[in-house]
Amino acid sequence: MPDDEFPPIDLNAAGEAEELRKKLAAAETDLANHKLQLAEYVNARKRLLQAAEVEKKYFAEPLAKDLLSALDNLDRALDAAKKAGDTGPLAIGVSATASQFVDALRRHGVTKIEIAPGDAFDPNRHEAVMQQPAEGIEAGRVAIVLQQGFLLHDRVLRPATVIVAS
Repeated sequence: MPDDEFPPIDLNAAGEAEELRKKLAAAETDLANHKLQLAEYVNARKRLLQAAEVEKKYFAEPLAKDLLSALDNLDRALDAAKKAGDTGPLAIGVSATASQFVDALRRHGVTKIEIAPGDAFDPNRHEAVMQQPAEGIEAGRVAIVLQQGFLLHDRVLRPATVIVAS
């Protein structure tokens, strides 16, 4: 057999192949790390966008809480006018102002917590200040609503203050 039928064996080819395998493994590791970093970035971005949405949705909370006390005072003035039998322009003006407050708050996501005597007590939306016997209302239910509660979208802005029947 002549020597020129078989190519000569290059002893460096095995070393080069091993070197290429090492470079390939390093590149695969770098690619996997890059994919992990990219996934972490995407998840962090999603979390930031969700936090920004929540912040945007509830940005009016401090202002709304401050305005509720003024609305309470307007409601007290209306109750006093009704008890005194006043139906004049001052009572009408206070009523209109209270309505404007409620409408402005509603436009920003603030709504009243609907509650009436006899409704079930919900500790997530109501704050019980005391218990007392109430005729015609079973124990554990709302007997008297002392102060109206409000929601900001789905979050309790101020719980309704109630007396619970015992």
